[in-house]
Amino acid sequence: MDYLTVALAKGRLAEMAMDIFAEIGMDCLEMKEKTRKLIFTDEKNKMKFILVKASDVPTYVEYGAADIGIVGKDTLLEDSRNLYEMVDLGFGKCKMAVCGPAELKDKLGGITDLRVASKYPNIALRYFQDEKGQTIEIIKLNGSVELAPLVGLSDVIVDIVETGKTLKENGLDVLEDVCELSARFVVNKVSMKMETERIMDIVTKFQNIIRENEE
Repeated sequence: MDYLTVALAKGRLAEMAMDIFAEIGMDCLEMKEKTRKLIFTDEKNKMKFILVKASDVPTYVEYGAADIGIVGKDTLLEDSRNLYEMVDLGFGKCKMAVCGPAELKDKLGGITDLRVASKYPNIALRYFQDEKGQTIEIIKLNGSVELAPLVGLSDVIVDIVETGKTLKENGLDVLEDVCELSARFVVNKVSMKMETERIMDIVTKFQNIIRENEE
């Protein structure tokens, strides 16, 4: 039997996913130890787990280096990949939102040449151009996007909001919600054909645990 490889987004999502994998009988003990290792093997269940950067999970899955991936919906929306999105895991919940100075609330539609800074240029463009029919200028940033409106680089930002604490500390507010986000279970299309039974068994077990947790 070949190994099934699972790509996990490093950090909190990986830890939460590991808990579910452990609950369905996978050996995740080594992964929970403090280590710099990136590949972990569960010999008994013929499973391999790899830890990668969140934004790379869909790439590993699409190209078949991993059969399964656990990743945030934000990453899937930003980079449209050719894979199956199987389960909304319900954890890692947050939202994508347009944020900026409070005085801009309900005024965004009237601003021509609105400048929007974001780590997620594709999500921002789709929201403003496709959904709202508004032409904007996108400024791609890789970190500390909250700074952009404060120093005049942009009018607003499009970013993930969990608690809103960072926004408030920087004098910004949520102006509009773009979409809800959470972790997703994704599968490589070829793997799904070759290993339908094993993958669907894991999918079903995940769904059952999520259902139990919701009750």
